[in-house]
Amino acid sequence: MTSVIELYEQISSAPDEKTRARLIVEAIEHVERRFPAVNDLATNAALRETELRLQKEIEQLRAETREIEGNLRRDIEQLRGDLQKEIEQLRAETREIEGNLRRDIEQLRGDLQKEIEQLRAETRQIEGNLRRDIEQLRSETAHHKVDIIKWTLGALLAYAVLILGAMRFFAG
Repeated sequence: MTSVIELYEQISSAPDEKTRARLIVEAIEHVERRFPAVNDLATNAALRETELRLQKEIEQLRAETREIEGNLRRDIEQLRGDLQKEIEQLRAETREIEGNLRRDIEQLRGDLQKEIEQLRAETRQIEGNLRRDIEQLRSETAHHKVDIIKWTLGALLAYAVLILGAMRFFAG
């Protein structure tokens, strides 16, 4: 509203007709810029036709969206099934590997037990042999001790006889 009053004041205070005409032309151009031309305005029939076309396109897009959604749901379900199969297969493989490992561990444990028992038997045999050898050495040592004592006593007696014989020989 204020722009209309300003326009009126500018036209009233214009010094000549040429300036007034220029102000009126500028105002009309300004109005033309703000409002579309009458031939550019849509009619009710055209608007209704556009609305129907847009509604049809919206329905088509909704149908396509539902179809895509259905396809995606089927794909997701199929992938879930595939994933379940893979999980079950991996579990079966894991159980098989665990079973194999347990068998291998038990076999190794058995082998180690056998080896330990064998080493214990060998150790007992070696201990027995050592005890027998020690007893034999003790027996031989005792026998040699007796022999040494016999020889020492025999030698002492021989010396004593020689000394007594020498004392008698020189004494008499």
